[in-house]
Amino acid sequence: MSNDKKITVSGFRKRKQQHDKIVMLTAYDAAMARLAEQCGIEMILVGDSVGNTMLGYDSTIPVTLEQMLQHCAAVRRGAPKTFVIGDMPFMSYQISEVEAVRNAGRYLQEAGADAVKMEGGAELAPLIRRLVAAGIPVMGHIGLLPQHVLTSGGYRIAGKTEDDAQRLIADAQALEAAGVFGMVLEGIPAAVSERITAAVNVPTIGIGAGVHCDGQVQVISDLLGFSTFMPKHARAYAELGTVIAQAFTAYAGDVKKSQFPGPENSF
Repeated sequence: MSNDKKITVSGFRKRKQQHDKIVMLTAYDAAMARLAEQCGIEMILVGDSVGNTMLGYDSTIPVTLEQMLQHCAAVRRGAPKTFVIGDMPFMSYQISEVEAVRNAGRYLQEAGADAVKMEGGAELAPLIRRLVAAGIPVMGHIGLLPQHVLTSGGYRIAGKTEDDAQRLIADAQALEAAGVFGMVLEGIPAAVSERITAAVNVPTIGIGAGVHCDGQVQVISDLLGFSTFMPKHARAYAELGTVIAQAFTAYAGDVKKSQFPGPENSF
């Protein structure tokens, strides 16, 4: 079930109106992006989670703009018909509005992305308006904010009190008013995410935010079962970590025993 036609930002809004769930997956390279497109994944998020999952960092903080652009361009080459969103990494949009517009524009011009994603609530509204006015589609991201892990003291569930739930609803409405075409809800109780989803007219994409969101996103290494840590919100649909380890072990054994290469592998 490949993607015959790329869905647009207006198409995703229609999906919400039609109560048609949206499927998003993270990917960081052309090979995985190609498979995602072949299987009908509608959105690929090139997340700064690449820092944790692929680059060996303890958080997303060290990930640079240049790294993100490289991964985003690889995903675009692998999935030319899929809607691709590039994550704006830490300090790529916080310094100044001018720098943020320039950096976001590079995703579209250099990496071929269809949109960018930014973490934050109502405080980002003026910047989002500027980006959208410049022709750059923006996806919001509220709730648990990985780029704020140092100031928040860890990865904490958001919206656990009524005051915090009201703040998240206000943030979501502010982002919608600023022009986002959708938003990620991360680490939010399901009941609160349901209220947020009902309070806005743009799609909500959940990760650890319950089933009531308009769509879901999962980190590819969690979904395929080769993460070093499996969060509660994730579900492994395969156990590739075990399969890969078995393959590596078998290969090493064959080399040690001079069983590889065989005649069929030799010239």
